[in-house]
Amino acid sequence: MLPPLFSGAASAQVLGYASAPPSAFPTDNVLKEEGDGSVLPERLRRTIVALDSREAPGTIIIDTGNTVLYYVLGQGRAIRYGVGVGREGFTWAGVQTISHKAEWPDWHPPAQMIARQPYLPRFMAGGPGNPLGARAMYLGSSEYRIHGTNDPTTIGKFVSSGCIRLTNEDVSDLFSRVDIGTRVVVLPKNGPHVVASAIDGTATNPIRATAASPRRLVTSALY
Repeated sequence: MLPPLFSGAASAQVLGYASAPPSAFPTDNVLKEEGDGSVLPERLRRTIVALDSREAPGTIIIDTGNTVLYYVLGQGRAIRYGVGVGREGFTWAGVQTISHKAEWPDWHPPAQMIARQPYLPRFMAGGPGNPLGARAMYLGSSEYRIHGTNDPTTIGKFVSSGCIRLTNEDVSDLFSRVDIGTRVVVLPKNGPHVVASAIDGTATNPIRATAASPRRLVTSALY
């Protein structure tokens, strides 16, 4: 059961911000070829789970603290995907909707990212070497996206500047299920988590201990 964490369609909020030298952000512009999806541990592999949620079928729920995304199927079930989320200082929480979808999207690094990492390209055409991977779903008017990655070893980690990443295989599957206007609920990293179970009732996603919440700042989204 999801608690009433949000009132209205909240704009994206970043939980803190801290500048750092380029070496602190090695995963923003990883250009690797996607490897074998079997590198993912069991809890991050795509599967159907039992999920008690008040959200309507077709809703996406992102449990930031547990690095998983749920696509609500209804009747107490959901598809669980492993994801990579924002690193320290770049996680956020709120409610958005999918405003645009793209296959093999181009990448335009935001100005804030280029300011931190001036060596980044100003533009990269879509394709297997693009950090946004095979598909992207854009969230509202922000620059946040749910997108693929050519480095599946980052799934399950706190690595991005706020975007949510899945393996290319998983993002393609999710992309095929969602429409423009799909509701996306992003839970705070240090808040209550979703508890899902295997269809046989075995717990699959234990609740993590909470920590002190960082200060909240409103800022623009980054990759």
